[in-house]
Amino acid sequence: MQLSPYTMDTMIEPSLALYGEAFERVEQHLDELLTATGVRYCLLVDRKGFVISHKEALWAPRPPALDSVATLIASNAAATGALASMLGERAFNEQIHQGENVTLYVEAAGDNALLGLIFDNSVPLGRVKVYTKKSLAQITDLLKVVQDAPAVKFDDEFASSAGALLDDLLG
Repeated sequence: MQLSPYTMDTMIEPSLALYGEAFERVEQHLDELLTATGVRYCLLVDRKGFVISHKEALWAPRPPALDSVATLIASNAAATGALASMLGERAFNEQIHQGENVTLYVEAAGDNALLGLIFDNSVPLGRVKVYTKKSLAQITDLLKVVQDAPAVKFDDEFASSAGALLDDLLG
C-alpha cells in the first residue's frame, strides 16, 4: 500500500509564529501603517503563504479571502524571485500590481515574510512606499527575534494533561 504524500509528518506549517508581545507589536505596527497610509488591508504573510497577521480599515469593503490572497502573494514572490535570479539579481524586494481600481504593494519583510498592502487608486503609492519602508524596518527586527527564538517543545506529559483538560471541558 502506498502512503499519501500528505501525512501528518509532511504537513506544511507556517515558518513563523507570532504570539505574546511580538504579536501585539506587529499588530500595532500594522495599525499605524493602516492609519498613516489610508490603505484598505495590511497582511503579513510568510513565504509559504500563511497569514501571520492582518489588519483592515473599518471603512474597507468586505475583504477578499485572505488565505487565498496570502498564498498568491507568496507564490508570486517566489516566481518573482526566480525571475530576479535569471536576470542576475539577488531579489526584487518590492512588487507593485496596479489595476484599474486597486493596487497591491508587496515588500519583503526579512527572509521569511512579506508585507502586502491593498488599496484603492485614491491612495498615493509614494505615501504607501514611504510609510511601509519605515514600518518594515521595525517589523523585520521583530521577526528576526522571533525566528531566532528556540522552538517551543511540548512533551508527552503536556499532551496528556491537555488532552485530559479538553476531555473534562468537552465531555
